[in-house]
Amino acid sequence: MGLNRNPRSGDDLEKMLSEYANGIGKTKLKSSNKTTSSSSARIVTALTCLQFAFAIYATFLLYYMSPSIDLRTKPDFSWATKIAQNWKQFHLVTHTQETANFVMKTESSSISPTEVCEHEKIDFLQKKSTDAVMIKFKTELYDEVLKFQNKTFGTETLSELMGMKSKWDLRNPEGTKPKITVILNHFKRKTLCAQLDSLLHQTLPFHHVWVLSFGSPNEGSLKRIVDSYNDSRISFISSSYDFKYYGRFQIALQTEADLVYILDDDMIPGTKMLQILSHVAGTEKYKNSVLGSIGRILPFRQKDFTFPSYRKFRSKEAGLYLPDPAYDITIDKIVQVDFLSSSWFLSAELVKTLFIETPFTFMTGEDLHLSYQLQKYRNAGSFVLPVDPKDKETWGDSEHRLAYVSETTVIFKGIVQVRDDQWWKALSTGYITQWAAMNPQKIDALFYANSVDEVKVLAPLLEKFRSTVGKKAYIAITGGNFCSCEDAAVALKWPKVVCTERRFKIFDLGVGNQLGVSNSEVPVLQTVYASMKGLVKIHNPSVVITVADINSDVKKALKMAVEANGNGTTLVLLPRNSVSKVLWMADLRTTALPNWNKMRVSVNIITQNRIGSLTRLLNSLSQAYYLGDEIPISFNVDSKVDEDTIKLISTFNWPHGPKTIRRRIIQGGLIRAVSESWYPASDDDFGLLLEDDIEVSPYYYLWIKYALLAYHYDPQGYIPELSSISLYTPKLVEVVKERPKWNPTEFFKRIHPHTPYLHQLPCSWGAVFFPKQWREFYVYMNMRFTEDAKSNPVQIPKSRTNGWQASWKKFLIDMMYLRGYVSLYPNFPNQASFSTNHMEPGAHISAKDNVVKHDKSDFEVPLLKEDFRNFLPSGKLPPASKLPSVNLFNQAISLKGLKAAGAKLGQDVLRCNNATEIVTVNHQTGLPDKCAKF
Repeated sequence: MGLNRNPRSGDDLEKMLSEYANGIGKTKLKSSNKTTSSSSARIVTALTCLQFAFAIYATFLLYYMSPSIDLRTKPDFSWATKIAQNWKQFHLVTHTQETANFVMKTESSSISPTEVCEHEKIDFLQKKSTDAVMIKFKTELYDEVLKFQNKTFGTETLSELMGMKSKWDLRNPEGTKPKITVILNHFKRKTLCAQLDSLLHQTLPFHHVWVLSFGSPNEGSLKRIVDSYNDSRISFISSSYDFKYYGRFQIALQTEADLVYILDDDMIPGTKMLQILSHVAGTEKYKNSVLGSIGRILPFRQKDFTFPSYRKFRSKEAGLYLPDPAYDITIDKIVQVDFLSSSWFLSAELVKTLFIETPFTFMTGEDLHLSYQLQKYRNAGSFVLPVDPKDKETWGDSEHRLAYVSETTVIFKGIVQVRDDQWWKALSTGYITQWAAMNPQKIDALFYANSVDEVKVLAPLLEKFRSTVGKKAYIAITGGNFCSCEDAAVALKWPKVVCTERRFKIFDLGVGNQLGVSNSEVPVLQTVYASMKGLVKIHNPSVVITVADINSDVKKALKMAVEANGNGTTLVLLPRNSVSKVLWMADLRTTALPNWNKMRVSVNIITQNRIGSLTRLLNSLSQAYYLGDEIPISFNVDSKVDEDTIKLISTFNWPHGPKTIRRRIIQGGLIRAVSESWYPASDDDFGLLLEDDIEVSPYYYLWIKYALLAYHYDPQGYIPELSSISLYTPKLVEVVKERPKWNPTEFFKRIHPHTPYLHQLPCSWGAVFFPKQWREFYVYMNMRFTEDAKSNPVQIPKSRTNGWQASWKKFLIDMMYLRGYVSLYPNFPNQASFSTNHMEPGAHISAKDNVVKHDKSDFEVPLLKEDFRNFLPSGKLPPASKLPSVNLFNQAISLKGLKAAGAKLGQDVLRCNNATEIVTVNHQTGLPDKCAKF
């Protein structure tokens, strides 16, 4: 590649001078007897001065060839270069006056542009469509785009743009003028002179013009044209190698100007373009943008959920070419496009962005790749500027017929497919096109896999989402050497065609292709983050799901991408052994899924000198599935705890969260041990209370999480009366004297034999309590606690609980009865449950003052050892409206009926209307607030 500034070949001149010095000149000197000594002296003086000038030039040349000198700031010595070229290999000792005059005369001669300029012949009319259907399609889509853009971020006319405050406002006398480097890329077209003439007459002068000729057969004529303008600001850069479409942007990296204007050879800008472009680029709104005069809006999705080719005929979804004279579409307001064609005006800093990722191909598509990379890594948009239809000097393409017929896709066979593949690849890796911006998607889950093994692990859950009616889920893969699309398709048992069809299923980020030989984590972080940020914004998934042990850099990138969007998407990191256990995720509503990580369930164990029971409980807790959630655990022991119990809880390893041990100084008894074992730190803090003779199922936490998401965190399934979730299914009606047997499977068989149900009775043998109602319970018990049970003002008709003493549960039953609260209970075959009570001797069981005899068979239930989904109605938790409810005495009743019974009793801490009102509380403090109608 060579950089030449107005050079002239000296070969002919050297030949003429040589002949003259060796022959003709000598003859003339002999015959000229009238030559005086004074004229000879003048010749010698002139030649001496010329030699001295050469010496100075050589000194400067050697200095600027030094490696310590920045060649980019090198002054213009073209005058010396011309002399050096013309005198190349010519050694002059002495000459006549005629020789010197000849040299000076030859040096001063120059070529004018009129002698070398050629002009493109345009002997055709602008294409105009007569297809009414296509005209309708195009104008409708353009109107829709403008309407959307005007509504979302506003669009301006040319006069409005020029009226905006700008860093490069020429109307400001104190403002600075931007330095602009214009790059003209030429191959065969005869438009260079027209471009240079326009640029030389701009209302805002350029700083430099670089004319590029890469592998052009017309290099010689292009060079002569540049020479003919004899302007030191205009340089010619050539190479016999064709750097194609990316070469001009590579050259642009060398500029020290503020702004760069890159033009195809079919663009002849109006004389006001540099002023208009720089003014808009200097505004706060458009400073981080690439501006141009022609652009494209990429295809929209069709009714069959596929995307057409951007060149598909008679298709509204094929997108737009703007402006489009064929359909009388002109640009009177600035419009954002998916990529620009033929000209690009941007800050020099933004040019670097083009080369962050390896292009899809170097053969074409630099226009799309530039806009894609700018948006992906700089949040920069691409905009086509409006024009004044009456002033051609405001047009970026004053002869649009050239640009309209020179589209690459028309000329080269197969390029359409290449460009279709390119824009689809961009859309699949997070490029937010105008379609994506105008049609925000909402999917349930976006999976991510970094390897084929991870694809296989996630496959069951992905398939469950995709096979569930009304659910949408896709998968993104790192791509390249990590996990190719084809390998992922095979692992998912999908046809490989999913990797080539333009339909959302697998997003191959191609990260492996970007790394090359790099061992750095930066390319992975950068590319995964940028791509996933775009995909999350486009598809708005409720959750992004991946395995918990995914590559740490990928995990960081996913977290950043999810947090960057702020659209409520949640990152779910699942242990591999848990994926097949949470297929019920697909049955949750889209509104519930984002709350996956919101809840914090703590395990709170009440224990005292039963090391065997405690060991069994801890073993069962350790074998449960926790889905990667943080689960704090606390041990609450009284003052008389034995040494073995202290040793056990001190050495117990709990990998799922922090461990806390609380030991009372003064013996408090069971009522204080339980009620003070946990207090919520927030409205998302839930407490699981377990006495040490309880044992839990491996699936207990899955039941808790599923129920919380379905009935507490789902706005559409929220049950305000729900105050706890039981792990246990009772076999007796314990609040009546007779304590009859209870079998919910038989009781609810007409609805569904295994439907979960709502019960007014709280469970003390394994239950999760809700924060708002637990605060309320604390205040209530403090207001109603008495040592003498009979003096308690609450006496529920026909309830054994009226006589219970030293029972925290009695006060909770009273509160739930008065205010209509319920607990959710499981209901599975043989009353299998998520917890069981082994009924071992303690504060209540076998206590001396307890006259009730207990049969273990009435309380022990089998633990669930398999996926409980299989037993639920239709394999999932029923809607909240379908849950049956029973009162304290296991009688069917509505939730409103429960509140009516509590209001009728009229024994709450506030006096309310016994027929229509119950007490409501401030859930932040738990204090009674007012009476409210139910």
